Amino acid sequence: MRRFLAPLSAADAVELAALLRRGGVAIIPTDTVYGVAAMPGNAAALARIVAAKGRDPSKPCQLLAASVEAVASAGIPLPPSAAALAAAFWPGALTLVLDLPRGGTEGVRVPDHAVARAICEAAGGTLRCTSANHSGLPPALSADDAAAALPDADAVVDAGPAPGGVASTVAKVDREGALAILREGALPRAALEAALAGLPGARGL
Repeated sequence: MRRFLAPLSAADAVELAALLRRGGVAIIPTDTVYGVAAMPGNAAALARIVAAKGRDPSKPCQLLAASVEAVASAGIPLPPSAAALAAAFWPGALTLVLDLPRGGTEGVRVPDHAVARAICEAAGGTLRCTSANHSGLPPALSADDAAAALPDADAVVDAGPAPGGVASTVAKVDREGALAILREGALPRAALEAALAGLPGARGL
């Protein structure tokens, strides 16, 4: 397993992005917990993550994005209510599940971690990412714990202890402005509702 130390040099970022583009799997830091990432379009790499974690293959891995602009470039629109939440909490511990123009939904987050965003940027703007642990077990809060849980990963980026320690809050926002909390994590429901207060059409579930 190739080990990188944060902060990443420009050469390290290029090397890590090349590894991911070749189908590699990398353990990376985020502002919440350590994650394991792969290129969005690489089905084989994503299958490796699912197998290593013992994860239900029907559960999608969220997109981790370098910026709001990277989300738009990935073809994921932000309706007004989602845009309000993104403005309030991105970068941060909020995963938004959004309707796609072609049908279906996509979970996406811009992390409040400079190293995570730099890795996403070097890889093209977005990465598929899920927590770096065995499914059902506590998340990894250090690079060493993540590497021990997923020893077959090709690389690990060590940025010290995860500063948040709690998984992101997952919220679904549809085109009509309805808000549903799918998982309450680092951000409480009340904070999201406060950010939407007064927005025309916004309503909570």
